[in-house]
Order: sequence, then C-alpha cells, then structure tokens
Amino acid sequence: MNRTRVVVLGAGIIGAACARELSRAGFDVVVVDRGHPAGGTTSHGEGNVLVSDKGPGAELELAKLSALLWPRVVAEIADEDASAASAIEYDPKGGIVVATTGEGAGALAAFAEAQAGAGIRAEPLSPKELAVAEPALTRAVTAAAFRYPEDAQVQPAGAALALLGSALRHGARLRAGTEVVGAIVRNGRITGVRVPGGSIEADVVVNAAGPWAGQLSARLGAPIAVRPRRGEVLVTTPMPGVVRHKVYDADYVGAVGADSGDLQTSAVVESTWGGTVLIGSSRRRVGFDDAIRPEVLSAIAVKALRLFPALADVAVMRAYGGFRPYVDDHLPVLGEDPRLANLWHATGHEGAGIGLSVGTARLLRELLTGTEPAMAVEEFTVDRPAVLAEAAA
Repeated sequence: MNRTRVVVLGAGIIGAACARELSRAGFDVVVVDRGHPAGGTTSHGEGNVLVSDKGPGAELELAKLSALLWPRVVAEIADEDASAASAIEYDPKGGIVVATTGEGAGALAAFAEAQAGAGIRAEPLSPKELAVAEPALTRAVTAAAFRYPEDAQVQPAGAALALLGSALRHGARLRAGTEVVGAIVRNGRITGVRVPGGSIEADVVVNAAGPWAGQLSARLGAPIAVRPRRGEVLVTTPMPGVVRHKVYDADYVGAVGADSGDLQTSAVVESTWGGTVLIGSSRRRVGFDDAIRPEVLSAIAVKALRLFPALADVAVMRAYGGFRPYVDDHLPVLGEDPRLANLWHATGHEGAGIGLSVGTARLLRELLTGTEPAMAVEEFTVDRPAVLAEAAA
C-alpha cells in the first residue's frame, strides 16, 4: 500500500473527488476545510456535467473524461452505499442549446461542427423535433437548436458528500472547521500546513480551495492568480416535466468565456429530480461580495422567460449565489507548483467544477503515482502566465 501522507485543502467537490481517488489508491489522506463539507462553492452550483459548452481543446477533453467517469463513480459508490449514490441524483438527461437569432444560429452550427470534430455528439433538431423534446420551449425566438445527449446533471452537495463519504470509507480523515494559516517548509519543500494550535504534517499538499485557492496559495508562500467570479441562480416551486433537458441559449458559452468583469447573463433553464426549476445564469467579478442584487436576478429572469414563457406565473422559492474559481485563460489549474515542491493545485474550474471533478481527481492520482495520464495535461500546469500573473505583480 502507498501510505504517502496527503493533505487535501478544501472539502468541496474537487477536494472530495481528489480525496476519494487518492484514498482508494492507498494514500494516507486528510481533508481539511475551514468550514464544513460542500459548504462553499459546491453548494451554490447547478450540478452541471457538460460537454456542450466547451470548444475543442484541453477543457473539452477533461469534460469528456469526466463524462465517461461519472456513471462509473456512481456505480462504485452504489456498491459501497446505495443511499449515498442515490443522493448524487445523477441524471444523464442530455442538453439542448438554442440560438435565438440568425447570427447566433450560424455561430452555434459552426461551434457544434467543431465539437463534432472533437468527438462530441451534437444533433441538430428540426422545429418539430424540438417541440417534442421540449414542449414548453417557445418557438418565437428559436433560430436553431442542437441536442447534446452526453450532457448530464448531479445534485452538487449530494455528489460532494457521496464522494467524501467514499473517501472516508477508504481510510481518509476529515478535519472540518480548521483554518490553514501557513505552510511548513523545509529545504524548498512543503512538509505540512500550520493550523491554529498546531500543524498537520504531509508529504503532499493539494490546494483544492476553489475560489479561495488564490488566497490560500498566498498563505502557503506560492500565490496563484485564482479569483472569485460570482454567479446567481433562481429556484422555482416544483413543476415536474415542464423542462426535460438542460436548455440554454447559445450566448451562455460567450458569457462564461468573457474576460470582462462586468455582468454577463444568459438563459440557462433545467429541472431537478424534485421538479424544481433552476434558472440562471450570471457571471460578474465583485470580489467576495456575497450580496444578492435584485437587478441581477431580474436580468436572469428576463432572458429565461424568452425561452420558457410558461415560467412567468411560477413562484420563485429562493435565489442563491456563489463564487466560482476564475483564471484569466479560463482553464483549470492542475499540477505541482514549480516554486514549492510537493505543493499541488487542483482548482480554477470556474462554473464547471462539479462536472470536471472526477476527471480532475483521476488525473491527479495518475500524476502522483507516475501513471500515464488519461489525457494531456500541459495546458493545466501551474507555470503558465495566467496562473503566475499574481505572483509577478
């Protein structure tokens, strides 16, 4: 058994997935979180497991790997604990992307063609096929539509807790409510982390703190340029069967990839297992300001109603917002820090972390064990300019 001591910093879904992979591989894992599991970014997401929103490149390859792994992970957890697997609410319902203008239709068709070249199933839908797939979707503003059968959804907090529970069953330990205040460094290597009243020794430290990874990395002495980017979601009362896929306007891809810190909104609508409808989405850079802004929620609702007018009279139960870990080049950060040996980072997934978590964890385990990675990881490395920009500033 490999008893390398690994401290995973962060008990969100990325940290939980990493802890599970490493503990199953025989590593001696401790998960440390200043709050409680799934209490940060993970609990404020929609649970997307998407390939439809990523163009050809490294992130799409990671999405493909993760999409392949998710049903396997769910089945493995079901063998350990059926109720935990049920809490994941894995739903391979597929996604539908629509364009609402002629210009958008051309761009969507070109995007889908490029994805098809990268091995993604993107099926054009005729107006009749779209009406069958999503009867409540308006026809008035739909210029083109593509179905992505490989898109899926999970319940974010349920999935994170199931992954963490699996890690604990394989020997991992959890230290919740524990703030990391610094690093223990010997001979240019991190050998543990300092916590109030003591320390935790480690052979490897994994920074999986999501949007707080930038702040935490600075405490550890190797700052990376991961910053928070805020998103909001509306939640309706249950209306089972009204929205059957994850449906979003094609401008969602542009909103996610935008570099501006100004508010970006697009229509993203989907149901949960319980029948509530999640309505998004927004992107804005406001630091860690967690105030809910009515004007942001209004902008989200207006765009969603253009796609689903039937939502106009539905009661909204609540709204929530959360921070996504943002990097300027819009790629995750995965690998060992070149400035501080044995410090690894697994962060920067922005709003895609739920879906990409299991693939990220698999790659981390392969890299730490010297196994050939399931895909090329060079574009995720820590030493690229967008990640080290903060250190150079």
